Amino acid sequence: MNYSSSPLLASKTPPWRSRFLVFLVGVAFAVLVGRALYVQVWASSFFMKKGEERYAATLTLPASRGRILDRNGQILAISVNAPTLAINPRHFNPTPEQKRALLALLKVKAQDFDSKVADGGAYVVIRRQMDDGIAQQVRALRIKGVQIEPGYMRRYPESEAAAHVVGFTDIEDKGQEGIEYSFQSALQGHRGSRGVVKDRLGRVVEELGEAVDPRDGSDVQLTIDSKIQALAYQRIRDAVQEHKAKAGSIVVLDAQTGEVLALANYPSFVPGERRGLSGGQLRNRAITDVFEPGSTVKPFVVSLALDQGLIKPGQILETSPFRVGPLLVNDGNHGRPSMSIAQVVQKSSNVGTVHIAQRLENRDMGEMFAALGFGSKPQIGFPGTATGKLRSWKSWKPVEKATMSYGYGLSASLLQIARAYTAIARDGELAPLTLIKGQPSQPGARVFKPETARAMRDMLRGTVSPEGTAPKAQPLGYSAGGKTGTAEKLEGKGYNSEKHRAWFAGISPIENPRVVVAVMVDEPAGVYFGGLVAAPVFKTVVEQTLRTMGVAPDIDIKPQVVAQAATPSVPKETRQ
Repeated sequence: MNYSSSPLLASKTPPWRSRFLVFLVGVAFAVLVGRALYVQVWASSFFMKKGEERYAATLTLPASRGRILDRNGQILAISVNAPTLAINPRHFNPTPEQKRALLALLKVKAQDFDSKVADGGAYVVIRRQMDDGIAQQVRALRIKGVQIEPGYMRRYPESEAAAHVVGFTDIEDKGQEGIEYSFQSALQGHRGSRGVVKDRLGRVVEELGEAVDPRDGSDVQLTIDSKIQALAYQRIRDAVQEHKAKAGSIVVLDAQTGEVLALANYPSFVPGERRGLSGGQLRNRAITDVFEPGSTVKPFVVSLALDQGLIKPGQILETSPFRVGPLLVNDGNHGRPSMSIAQVVQKSSNVGTVHIAQRLENRDMGEMFAALGFGSKPQIGFPGTATGKLRSWKSWKPVEKATMSYGYGLSASLLQIARAYTAIARDGELAPLTLIKGQPSQPGARVFKPETARAMRDMLRGTVSPEGTAPKAQPLGYSAGGKTGTAEKLEGKGYNSEKHRAWFAGISPIENPRVVVAVMVDEPAGVYFGGLVAAPVFKTVVEQTLRTMGVAPDIDIKPQVVAQAATPSVPKETRQ
């Protein structure tokens, strides 16, 4: 019996059921149409973007960082190819032979490698800044899932010698110290990019659109001479090691232009190897550390008095000990009842200098120190440059004026001291400092009359004579003059008689100065006088610097035998 065709059963099907089914079909169709409109019209850009993400990518094209060059074009810092090795764990499936070869090239243990890959997610950086040769060998293994991405690494050919000037960059190639830091925007360049299509293994199979080429960073050329820099570093390193000192610094300036030819410190560091470094190694002491300059300021006080006609070089002064308030001013073991003005400079007399300072107005002396750059930050575009301290002359008391005349109560960096001596070297005009080659030259600021500066240079020549405080500073073949400094270090509210700084600042040649050299040795052990510790560094650096610059000798070269002075005969310029 055929029940399906029975009129009785057919008549029992409700009519609303058919309409409901038709309604459901219509609603489903409307939903599909709406969804299609949403995907194809309203949200088309969103879905197209998501689709492209599965096969399209934008690759970053790194820019090469600009070079840092010395004044002659020698390389102080350069970027070399140093690719990054990364792995896509989803596609990384090397043969046993390939894996062994990869681990051998990377010099890593299989357990460490597998752990890093397992914990790294979808993209694992195995090695940054690889040697380019090793990267090429890894690429030759043709391992799926291994990506060699372009990158760069900084190299510093002068290593420790120029580390404090050049500085260094971090793993992201951003400057962290020195010129690398202060000229980051000029050196870094701008990255490029290109759109590509990748297959399921991550390989590039097609390029999309036009690539944006990277723009390499600009070169920065310094006034530093790499030969003079290396020489200065070697000499200050040797002095620190010989005298078992804490540290040392040296600054070499072109006396006529104010260009920095060398700026070195010891201890130093290798810019590319910075693990375990201390702050003392990284600190550019020549420009960041300030200290009381001691007797190195005496020539400026004498020059001001000469400038104002208050004294004459041959004038005799009484130099017996005397008091200024509670301060007993004396010259210790090298004191004399009387000295000429020239001898005050030659013998580094505290008594004579204070007598001269008392003839000066506070305002004139204070403004002279300020005009020489004390209390002002040198504008050389270098990070961490110190300002030093110079109190207003309006607040000076007689005892403070006295101690400031021989370098106590104010503070300066070695760079500031070297710059101040350019005023004597340039016939009374203070040189504007520069560390960047090609910068427009700035006019010098007049501090002393030309004849005053020339007279002071002649008096400074006596310091390096056998009768002066620094005969060991006399260079072979070149006339020179300068000033020693030896002072106890200020600690807390007093001075530590067991710790000293020794320095020497000078000029050469005397008639036509070409270089100013300032040397500082911090906490030498045993002998600590500037004439015995810092002066020999000045001598050697001046000799070789002037030869490097092609300066002809201006005095006859004769065999020189300098007698070893007994320690008591060398003045100890300390606060009494």
